[in-house]
Amino acid sequence: MFHRKTFKKLEEIMIHKNFPLRLLFFIVATIPLLYINDFYHHFYVYLTGNIISQIFIQQWHLVVFSILLFVAFLIPLSFRRKTNWMEYGLVSAFFISLFVEMYGFPLTIFLASKYFFVAGVNLPNQIIQFKIFGIGFGMDLAMSYGTVLITIGTFFIITGWLTLYRNIKKDRFVTNGIYSLSRHPQYFGFILIVVGWFIGWPTILTLVMAPVLIWKYIRVSQTEEKELLKKVPEYQGYKIKTPFFI
Repeated sequence: MFHRKTFKKLEEIMIHKNFPLRLLFFIVATIPLLYINDFYHHFYVYLTGNIISQIFIQQWHLVVFSILLFVAFLIPLSFRRKTNWMEYGLVSAFFISLFVEMYGFPLTIFLASKYFFVAGVNLPNQIIQFKIFGIGFGMDLAMSYGTVLITIGTFFIITGWLTLYRNIKKDRFVTNGIYSLSRHPQYFGFILIVVGWFIGWPTILTLVMAPVLIWKYIRVSQTEEKELLKKVPEYQGYKIKTPFFI
């Protein structure tokens, strides 16, 4: 009996329309386990401040450019629900403090290096190198992985925005396109971006703020659902058919 129920459950998972997407995310999620030593080394040198010899400081043009780029992703969210500037303020504060520390003044890295810096610690090997605004960048495996998550998250946000924009004049609740695969693709995209930045730049700052932001966006998604269940009669059926995130 147990095996029959288990087999039936697995069969339901396999034929679900989101199965390819879920399989892709499962494969992506296993990468850190396959390269656990590389990821551990990456987190160690950042959280102890040993990365201090390879960071940029006072590159304020990069700070401004990066902040404007990522905060701009907040604008499309207002297409589906009323803008809550307190929510926007929290994620904006995350990006502002993140990029100020990355390219302006890395305060928490300086503080960590003061107490935990160990001379002679090898830094992670760079596997990708490129230039932006004439400044050379290098990414190790974990940072490259974080960039992949950020890219996927950006795809979810932009695709969600385009889907909403194309349906904005139809005066109906949007359930097609990417919203047929996820009830909250843009919030899911933001969570992936936050996780990606935390993995790519794991400092005391992101260690504290990333869990708060993830919790916040899950709560926002749940609040939005309660509002929609009251206002949109067909939302209950949509909720049954479509996964929360994926």
